[in-house]
Amino acid sequence: MTRQRLLRATTVAWLVAVWLLLWGTLSAANVLSGLAVALVITFLLPLPTVPVQGKPHLLAVLRLLLNVNWWLVRSSIQVAWLTLRPGPPPRAAVLRARLNLKSDLVLALGVNILNLTPGTLVLEIDQARRLVYVHVLGVGSPGSVDAFYTQVTDLERLLVNAFERDADWQPVARDSEEGAQR
Repeated sequence: MTRQRLLRATTVAWLVAVWLLLWGTLSAANVLSGLAVALVITFLLPLPTVPVQGKPHLLAVLRLLLNVNWWLVRSSIQVAWLTLRPGPPPRAAVLRARLNLKSDLVLALGVNILNLTPGTLVLEIDQARRLVYVHVLGVGSPGSVDAFYTQVTDLERLLVNAFERDADWQPVARDSEEGAQR
């Protein structure tokens, strides 16, 4: 079985599972309708393939997960404090940050991590320049702005160590890749 067929079969199985979870009942009708929807989505509405380069490094991925979980806990406590404390509402700002990541897939992962972090929301992504514009809650002091930029720098470093080390990176020519997909 080719890699692409295996990927399609996995996608169909995943979509059927999500369909069953959405309906909340395991029945033959739900399985068949989920299979029909999944086949329509994967064959009639295919997404463009995203080139995957590099390789994951297990310890670096674990370090990334631990740091992200720490950020989630810390920022949840900070947002809870901002909502419960007396006084004026917290200041918010839109901050621009650069994520020097080579892969669009890893950039998407970084953006999702930022979106999951309480108190932050990515508003825009400039894919060509690798800039993200993030709405950040609780930036009433220069120290809190610096803390955000430090976290983005740490996130970038952790993502590069986990997925984009220079030794593992082989650039793919876009033209040959598009020709192979047709």
